[in-house]
Amino acid sequence: MGTSDPDAELLSRVADGDPAAARALVARKLPRLLSLAGRMLGDPREAEDVAQDAFVRVWKQAPRWRAGEAKFDTWLHRVAMNLCYDRLRRRRETPMADPPERVDEGPGPDRGLLAADVGRRVARALQALPERQREAIVLCHYQELGNIEAAQVMGVSVEALESLLARGRRALRAALSDLAEA
Repeated sequence: MGTSDPDAELLSRVADGDPAAARALVARKLPRLLSLAGRMLGDPREAEDVAQDAFVRVWKQAPRWRAGEAKFDTWLHRVAMNLCYDRLRRRRETPMADPPERVDEGPGPDRGLLAADVGRRVARALQALPERQREAIVLCHYQELGNIEAAQVMGVSVEALESLLARGRRALRAALSDLAEA
């Protein structure tokens, strides 16, 4: 690469416990971290929390930092992004006190019986498939593995997996053809 890390000397001083270096590092990096976190989270208070958490990690990591392995600025931004992703994930997982008022657009109660019957028919058709075709269908469609990973699990080539999938899908389509008409 040839370019040296402009933060290496400052980070070395932070690792030695130099308070002036710590203040200088915060002054140099804080505005960009706040901007990044603010744009990711849309909340200035949360952005400040992310920046603070990122700097705590800097203080902990500074004594073990090895110049040349990674550029400090890149590492710091990755840490801040990960902290933002953690907060965004928690937002999605936070249960609401009251559920939102919405009309249930799902199928009516009578449709549940039909869906259960269709589910049983699909399960029977799947069980009727040859074992390797069934395994390929289950890995790709139910376990949601990609073709490469499913092929590795089955110990076959990707082409062989795709052939098994094609034959299994054809057999399922034939066994359940009356459902497509309904």
